[in-house]
Amino acid sequence: MRWMIPALALAMVAGHAHAQGTMAPATAPTTPAPAATAPASPAPSVSTQAAPATKPAAKPAGKTASTSHMTLQQRFDAANTTHDGHLTKEQARSAKMTQTVRHFDAIDKDHKGYVTMDDLHAYASAQRAQHRTTPAAKPAPTKS
Repeated sequence: MRWMIPALALAMVAGHAHAQGTMAPATAPTTPAPAATAPASPAPSVSTQAAPATKPAAKPAGKTASTSHMTLQQRFDAANTTHDGHLTKEQARSAKMTQTVRHFDAIDKDHKGYVTMDDLHAYASAQRAQHRTTPAAKPAPTKS
């Protein structure tokens, strides 16, 4: 049953792309003109060029860019459904911002119940500084 929805979606996209690219140009109706009133003229030439290549199907309008390609600001704005600049833990959870949810209490130092972009930047800077100053752990020497 899981494969059915992706298969139907693929069939719809393929059918849509096929319908856009394989239509032959419309021609005039083939009713003969009366011989007495039509002047003799050469027949219009029919183009023998191949139809232009079709473009690949575009992304569906409802799809957004992958979260791995979005900046932190874009992810924050998308998750902040109230558009007030305050991201709650529930908003972060629903937007699948797992690192923000996991470290929410550490990021929210003032225990306001929300974090801002400044809080996220300050937390990231503190983590980078801590990582630079902490020496790498050496394995314990083994006795033989």
